This record gives sequence, C-alpha cells and structure tokens, in this order.
Amino acid sequence: MLQNNTLVDQLRKSVGFKHIAVGGLDIDGYHFGRGRSTDTSFPSAYVEAYFAEELCLSDPLLILTRERNVPMSDEEAFGTMAAPTRLEHLHRSFGICNRFLVPLSRDERVYGCVCFTNDHAFTGSERQLLTFLAEPLHKSVTKPLMDRFAASTYGLSAGELNCLGLASKGMTSEEIAAASKYQTETVNTYLKRATRKLGAANRAHAIAEAIRRQIIN
Repeated sequence: MLQNNTLVDQLRKSVGFKHIAVGGLDIDGYHFGRGRSTDTSFPSAYVEAYFAEELCLSDPLLILTRERNVPMSDEEAFGTMAAPTRLEHLHRSFGICNRFLVPLSRDERVYGCVCFTNDHAFTGSERQLLTFLAEPLHKSVTKPLMDRFAASTYGLSAGELNCLGLASKGMTSEEIAAASKYQTETVNTYLKRATRKLGAANRAHAIAEAIRRQIIN
C-alpha cells in the first residue's frame, strides 16, 4: 500500500524521510498502539522483533503521543520517559533514529498514527508538513483495508461504496451515473441497498452513517 503511493512519493521528495509506518484503523480493535502497523517501510526484522518482544507497550514515543495526542519526536519522548535498553539496542542495530510520530484522532480518541524517521532530526517546517499531511496519507494507505472491512462487516459492494462516496459529495443520482458510468437506475438500486445494509432511514442518513463509521471520507 505504501508502494506506488503518489502522496508518499511526493512527501518523500519534499522532506526526504527514510522510513515510514502507518498504524491503526478507525474501527474497534485496530487502534494505535494495540497491534502491528497497517503498513511500513521499516526493516522487516526490526518490525518482527519490536512486536514479538512487545516493545510497543514500553516505547515512550507511543505511550506519550497516545496519552497527549500531540506529534512528538524520539528526543522529546525519551527526555520525558527513559527508553527501554532493548529498544535502544534495536534502534542502534537497525539504524532507526529521529522518529517523529503524528497521532490521529477522532472525537478525542486516538485511532491511528503515521511515524517517520530520518538520518537527521526533522526541522520545524518539515515537522509541520509531515503533521499536515499525516491524516490524508493515512487515509490513502488504509482505504483498501477500510473498503474490505466495510464489505465484510456491512456487506457493501464496490458499487454501493462508490455510489455512497459520490453521493456524499452532493451529487444527484444522474450526476453519479455520469461520473461512474452506471445507469441511473443502477445508482438508485445501489444507494437503496446501502441504506438498508447500514440500517439507515434514507439516503442522507446512510451517507451520515457511512461517514461516521469511516466507511467513506
């Protein structure tokens, strides 16, 4: 998912970060800090050791960013809470340094994060850019997973998801048909089915529910 991602590629050209990790989904059981990264370019052996040894439970950067819900660097986190010896050893072994983690939240609940590393500490302007683009980057990387979750949990088809997404932009059935190449009758059928599957009263309610559940953006 990180490969061939246009936003990731553009951001890397602008900031020049070394590694990136995207974690968490905005659904129960996949919140930041409670499981493996959704996708990462960190060395696979590092990731395996980090999670096998449950260092996520004692990593100051994860603990403090989740508690405070603010972007933070390793330097800031380790200055507040001592890093475990094993974590420091793992970072030295794999050349992991200068992590900068941006937590993502909704309704004051941290559900995900994007973490970057570099060979040098990120500058203030670089941190601002990374923070600004963390959420859209997270959404672009996790969208396929969220689509599969919607399909498996709510039984929504690709056509129903597509029509819901276009309807959320204020499009009429005729405009959705023109944009999606579906027939207008098919669009209406998809939206009716999606409304029923989401337990909504009408199209507007279905759109609101889909946005609330993060099925569509």
